[in-house]
Formats: sequence, C-alpha cells, structure tokens
Amino acid sequence: MSKKHGPAKRIQGLDKNVWVEFVGLALEYKPVNLGQGFPDFAAPPNLVDALVKTISGEENKMMHQYTRGFGHPRLVKAISTLYSQLIGREINQNTEILCTVGAYDSLFCAFMGLIDEGDEVIIIEPYFDCYEPMTKMAGGVPVFVPLKPKHPRVPSTRDFVLDPEELASKFTDKTKALVLNTPNNPLGKVFKRSELEMIADLCKKHDVICISDEVYEWLVFDDNEHIRMASLPDMWDRTITIGSAGKTFSVTGWKLGWSYGPAHLIRPMMTIHQNSLYTIPTPLQEAAAIGFETELARLNQPDCYFKELAAMLKSKRERMAKFLSEVGLVPIIPEGGYFMMADTSGIDVDLNDPEVGDGNRDYKLVRWLTKKKGIGAIPPSAFYNPDHKHLGENYIRFCFIKEDSTLDKAEKIIREWKESMTNAK
Repeated sequence: MSKKHGPAKRIQGLDKNVWVEFVGLALEYKPVNLGQGFPDFAAPPNLVDALVKTISGEENKMMHQYTRGFGHPRLVKAISTLYSQLIGREINQNTEILCTVGAYDSLFCAFMGLIDEGDEVIIIEPYFDCYEPMTKMAGGVPVFVPLKPKHPRVPSTRDFVLDPEELASKFTDKTKALVLNTPNNPLGKVFKRSELEMIADLCKKHDVICISDEVYEWLVFDDNEHIRMASLPDMWDRTITIGSAGKTFSVTGWKLGWSYGPAHLIRPMMTIHQNSLYTIPTPLQEAAAIGFETELARLNQPDCYFKELAAMLKSKRERMAKFLSEVGLVPIIPEGGYFMMADTSGIDVDLNDPEVGDGNRDYKLVRWLTKKKGIGAIPPSAFYNPDHKHLGENYIRFCFIKEDSTLDKAEKIIREWKESMTNAK
C-alpha cells in the first residue's frame, strides 16, 4: 500500500474498541445481552405517538425537511425551559445550546472544538471509553486519575472515591479541561456535593474547563441526588453539560443528544458541528421536544417518566444484585445509572481455554460467560488506561435496564451455573 494511502496520524493506534469485539460476540452467540447499555422494552407511548404524528405530516409537512443546524427551535426551547429551572439561571436557546447526534457527538464537538495540540485533559477513571481517543484525536494529552475503593471489597459505589491530593497533582499549566461523568459509567457512582465542590475548586483555581457528561442524570436511587456541575457557584462560565435523549427517554436508537453551557464554549462546538454533520433529523427533534413538554408539565410528579423510570430500575437493580450474589459474584450496588459492577475475584473459572483468548482477566471471563454460559457482559478494564487496567480486571459490568423476561433468563442461567459448580465439588 502506498504511504499516501495510510491513515492519518491522529487516528493511529485508536482503532481498537471494546464494543466492536463484544457486540460482535453478542451477534454471533446470541447470549442474554446484559452487556450493551440499552433497554429492550418499548419507548414511552407518548413519545412514540409524537414521532408517528410528526412523521405523518398531519400538522406540519416541513417536518421532513432540514431544520435549524444547531438545534430544532422547538427542542432547544424545551431544553432551555427545563435546564433553566434546574440550574437556576436563564439559558439562551440560540447561543447556549447545541443539539447533536447523540451525546457522543456532543463529546466529539467539545474535544475537537476546545482542545489544542499539547493541551492536557484530566480524565477520571473508570471512564466512558471514547474520552481518551477523542482527546488524542484533538491533539490533546489524556491525564488519568482513578476512583479507588476505600477497602478491598466495598458494598456500594459511594465507597469509590478520588484522592484529593492525587487529583490536585494532575493539574498543570497545560491543563485545559477535566472530564466528569456523574452518574458514572461503568461504575454507577453519583458524585456528592462535597466531591463536586472539590473538583470545581480545582477547575477554578487552574482556570480549567469542565466537560460534564450527565447523560444518566435522572437515574439516581435511594437518598442520592444528582447535582449539576453548572449549578455550583462560578462554574457556569467554565462548564459544558452533556445530555442524551437515549438515556432520558429510553430511545438509544434515536441518537439524539445536546450540550448546554456559556456561549463562548458552545460556539466552538457549533463550528465543529456545522462543518461535520451540520444538522440532525428534524422528526426526532420534534418528537423529543414534545416529550420534554409533556414531562415539564408533570416534573417532580409521580407520573413523570423520569421518576417512573428510576423507580422501575431500582427494583431491577435489587433483583440483579440478588441473583448475582447467588453464584458468588459480589455486586457493587450502584447509586445511579443502569449498570452494575460485580467483583469476580471469588469465582474459580478455568480461563486457560483457547476459546477465551488472551488479555486481562475480565476480558477472558466475559468471553467465557458469553460463549459457555450464554450471558453477555462488558469487561471494565476497557474503561481504564493501560497503567490502571489492573484496577478493573477483577470486575465485570452488567446492564439491568432490561425486560423482566430478559432478567428471568439471566437468573435461570446463573442458578444453573451455581448448581454446576456445586455438583463439581
């Protein structure tokens, strides 16, 4: 191959991706899929009705044509109305909001629009796996700091914490941004106010942007509270907040996201967006706007979808924790989101079988579970940088935003696995 036909230097070494392998395994072996983070149940009926009505063109035939490139007018108005209430300041729908192809596109626009060659970006581990390659594609340098358990085995994600001194040591005169994810994927940790204030104080001290990925904002359980970074004192002017219709309305296939923040940070993101995708599907934005308007009218009421979904997921979380425990896995109860990490260090499985391949223990175990037991999961070491992958290799990540019938199948397999281990002794 000609040297001129090779890949651009900015993407070299970034071709490996955990989803390529394990989505492929799921398609090949067709396990009970507790790996990928998507619901296998129907979207809210009112949202589906809104989309059907929009596509039919009953009210406006222009819904099949281009809309405003930075966000459909009805949708940015709804987003502005909602988040202005939630963070306690008026958000300009035209200059302080950008609608994108999923939260993924919002993240890409943030990194490409704000990070320059040599800029350092602090990434809290475990992290959603696109943060690192996007930083590198923008020419930035990822700097990692891990959440660590207080004890060898902890019962809840609240016991995973940052070391304040370690975090502070990562800030230099080259630090441009810090990436926060709360509730965290894959862990499910919901950052407490004191933790956010500690991070915010460091961002203000060093004049650093905070890219706050809050796509699981409505999915918090028990006495936990989602606190928006942009709502903290003096953080609005340095925070980009990212949201997702897929997570908010259980429609991950719609690939509709948004960012909000001060105009001086959103404007560079708009420049990236207009020169890559330019605009996104009009009917999906119109339907999502109607969905937001519906929920705004009953915000904080028991019948609000945001509350209903969190309540439903709490019971699924408790059910999954119970059946994972039965086979010797030690679940770490998430405070938010819809993933559960389970400690596998007490599981005795022969991972020398050639079918499970090589790599870290969690990769081997997930392949073994998929191929031998018919349950799909995700290896959490994928969410750590190479120096810290050992922090994730004794865990696996399961998704519990699934139909009860899906969890029934998973529970049956788990119980059969337990019986086979008992009979082998």
